Amino acid sequence: MPALVMGPMLRYVDSVSASIWVETAEPCTVTIEADGRSYRSPTFTVHGHHYAIVDLVELSQDIGSYSVRLDGEQVWPLAGRPPSRIRLLPADGVRKLAFGSCRTSVPHDAAHVLTHGDDVLRAYGEHLPTADDEEWPDLLVLLGDQVYADNPSPAMLEYIRARRSTEPQGEIADFEEYAELYRLAWTDEEIRWLLSTVPSAMIFDDHDLRDDWNTSQPWREQMAAVPWWQRRVVAGLGAYWIYQHLGNLSPAERAEDPLLRKLMDGDGGAALDAFAEKADAEPSSNRWSYARDLGNARLIMVDTRCARQLTPGDRRMLDPGEWAWLEEQVAAPAERLIIGSSIPFLLPEGVHGVQNWNEALCDGRWGALARRWSEKFRQAIDLEHWAAFRRSFEDLSRLLVKVGKPVLILSGDVHYSYLAKAGAGQIYQIVCSPIRNPLSRMLRWANVFTQFSIATLVGGLLARLAGIPKPPFRWRVTKGPWFQNAVATLTLPDEVTWYESVGDAVRPIDSVRLR
Repeated sequence: MPALVMGPMLRYVDSVSASIWVETAEPCTVTIEADGRSYRSPTFTVHGHHYAIVDLVELSQDIGSYSVRLDGEQVWPLAGRPPSRIRLLPADGVRKLAFGSCRTSVPHDAAHVLTHGDDVLRAYGEHLPTADDEEWPDLLVLLGDQVYADNPSPAMLEYIRARRSTEPQGEIADFEEYAELYRLAWTDEEIRWLLSTVPSAMIFDDHDLRDDWNTSQPWREQMAAVPWWQRRVVAGLGAYWIYQHLGNLSPAERAEDPLLRKLMDGDGGAALDAFAEKADAEPSSNRWSYARDLGNARLIMVDTRCARQLTPGDRRMLDPGEWAWLEEQVAAPAERLIIGSSIPFLLPEGVHGVQNWNEALCDGRWGALARRWSEKFRQAIDLEHWAAFRRSFEDLSRLLVKVGKPVLILSGDVHYSYLAKAGAGQIYQIVCSPIRNPLSRMLRWANVFTQFSIATLVGGLLARLAGIPKPPFRWRVTKGPWFQNAVATLTLPDEVTWYESVGDAVRPIDSVRLR
């Protein structure tokens, strides 16, 4: 009898449809039963794993509960768990988004709580069944590092050592290991239930592939010389497409997707691997970014990793094709823009200045010796945010000011949470990180220092010494930083709340109106 390996995960939802993703142990027909109707899809197979995404269409009302059958046998809901429901996108637009990033999937025992803190997403999943409807988010936005391929959990390391003795011993090597990595990340009962009933939108960051992924051209050249890297990046991008990206797409977009058609026709792993290899070698061959209309708001999820242009002297966070796409999305009709960027756009000003300075030196501003050491410095302390791609930062700054409407940029990556407000336009940077992966005490104090005026002066001075012009506008951190594990909510039009957890209890850290 077929078994459910992962899922059901409620992914794309709009006002008339919902899409549910599953992984099964064997090929089968997946049936979703909801409100007396049945929706079916056969599985497709990739590298010995079986997947399906089932579209519930022509919906006219919310669904109080649904069940999953595999070849007629019911496998969901789980005994003792609340029903999984589907709330369609409200007619007047999205009311609340939950968001965060950077979640390690280590055990929840006392030892790992001591080293990694409580898992706030797990606590959130435990909290929602008893919460009032107004507390429920319409969408969960996961902003990167959903899995850590370069720093696996003890259980994942045990799995790796049981199946091979080759390099890399401490990291993921292939699709099979990625499949297990995702299984460990998303099958805790609380997480599984949460993902079955709250729609989700996702984008990757570096650890989904590897720390510092695409930080610079020298980094790519160094990794190309590592014997196992090509296999790893192909597996990582292929697994991302299956486990994360496929559910980001609407039913209409998936119907037009040539890769999915090949997989449904039985082309399996070869087609996925060829796609992933090309996506890495030629980023313009594929688009990971996507956009959704959420009523009066527009969500734009931006690929800030694979779409980079790494040309020394002309580094860009987004290559020309991706930048043109972003301009089109920003210009589309909407009362406000919600931009998902895994890495923050507005860092503390002092850190911004240091990254400007480092980029200039990496481009040879102070000579060959400074260039070599600056590249080492860039990689060592992760100087790779929008500020380290200054031309793109300035282009996006001018674009967002020109748009003349509220712009809310949701980000993660930095392992602390804060709010920053631009001095021009209605531009807000809202950071929530980590869900579960706290900074060491020393790094916390280092980041606290960057909030003060002396750090701003030092960063600005270094940038000026390297001949960097001042940014198009100034900004300041108005809330935070907070360093505990957290998840945040954005209640439209203008309220942000950050939450922490103690055990299974969720409690607010702080809340602010964006005015």
